[in-house]
Amino acid sequence: MIIITGAAGFIGSNLISKLNAEGYKDLVLVDDFKRKIKTPNFEGKIFSEKVDRKQFFEWLDSNHRYVQFIFHIGARTNTAEFNVKVFDELNLNYSKQIWDACIEYGIALVYASSAATYGLGELGYEDNHEIVNQLKPLNAYGDSKNNFDKWILAQEERPYFWAGLKFFNVYGPNEYHKDRMASVIFHAFNQIQETGEMKLFRSHLPEYKNGEQSRDFVYVKDVVSVLLFLFETRKKSGLYNLGTGKARTFYDLAANTFRALGKEPNISFVDTPKDIRDKYQYFTEANMSKLLKAGYDKDFYSLEDGIQDYVQNYLVDKVYA
Repeated sequence: MIIITGAAGFIGSNLISKLNAEGYKDLVLVDDFKRKIKTPNFEGKIFSEKVDRKQFFEWLDSNHRYVQFIFHIGARTNTAEFNVKVFDELNLNYSKQIWDACIEYGIALVYASSAATYGLGELGYEDNHEIVNQLKPLNAYGDSKNNFDKWILAQEERPYFWAGLKFFNVYGPNEYHKDRMASVIFHAFNQIQETGEMKLFRSHLPEYKNGEQSRDFVYVKDVVSVLLFLFETRKKSGLYNLGTGKARTFYDLAANTFRALGKEPNISFVDTPKDIRDKYQYFTEANMSKLLKAGYDKDFYSLEDGIQDYVQNYLVDKVYA
């Protein structure tokens, strides 16, 4: 059996599709399935069982002998959430329980960390274990992810194989339920369809022009391809960046969304909301050398190709991956 936590969510549901396509069907989906809005994400997919996240550890105690791998993708990902107790419960302590269970039962583990751990990038964007204790995330979500990374690196006992993936800005199908936290591409598509224009956040730093804030945008199809690679190879444990290695501007992102719809760009700017303005990353770019040295050799989607595929094959007709 293969376990996927966060299975009804964005990345988790795309991972199920990838595993099914590669012939893996004995999957156990773990999530809070009471949120019916996410039901379309796993409808039509092949799996063995659904387990509520609150009953998961009891289920695992009874079924661990059948489990060979856990993809721990589930997390509270709202960067505008300020209740630290929520992150301690869902991101930190729940992840610690999974880690300990993997050690006890001899199960390999891949879990979701985040590029939010890098803060403003004062120490760069290198997946180097030696800098983890020095990182300064900008919000409680980033703190929760970095606190788990710090905790696992301090452990003497570890699963026989483990990998923590620092996801950069992931976009793609099945993110419709994420509301404010959905990708800018998703919001751009909806704004363009409704109003014919797109409003981006204005720069509040003099060194960046409006629209030139840059992120490492990575298509979810590349993300699940890397997840499958780690599942099938299980060679070198550690923290890994997962972006494309190339930062692109928000203007590029919005303009390419217009082009994918066959429209000329019509872009304006609004103030960044005050509740996130001081916590806003103006530049991220993954150093991908570690993953490449581990043997991953597939090309990543360019921003242009990823947006074209996402918009034309999923958003236009609301198709689920």
